[in-house]
Amino acid sequence: MQESRYTLRYLPKYVEDINKIVDYIIHELKNVTAANSFVDEVEKAICKRLNNPESFEPYKSAKDRKNTYYRIQVKNFTIFYVVIEDVIEVRRIIYSRRDLTKLL
Repeated sequence: MQESRYTLRYLPKYVEDINKIVDYIIHELKNVTAANSFVDEVEKAICKRLNNPESFEPYKSAKDRKNTYYRIQVKNFTIFYVVIEDVIEVRRIIYSRRDLTKLL
């Protein structure tokens, strides 16, 4: 496997988002197995981007941004990240049916 030249950084807002999702799956849906599976799937999808994070279509944001947003779809959720030099900064994970424009 080719070693990536990028490193990962998770913003606190992403950590907050994923913790809320996992808490919901565990406590409301009472499904620990699904929560663990979801986290594994999210991590796998993010790690797949480590070799070529900018080779995907940029997210067309309504706001002017210093860094281009990219997205990853996992089940009903969208993960947003930016590339800053040699760092992939994972910023948010949001339920895809929400108004993404308002939340970003």
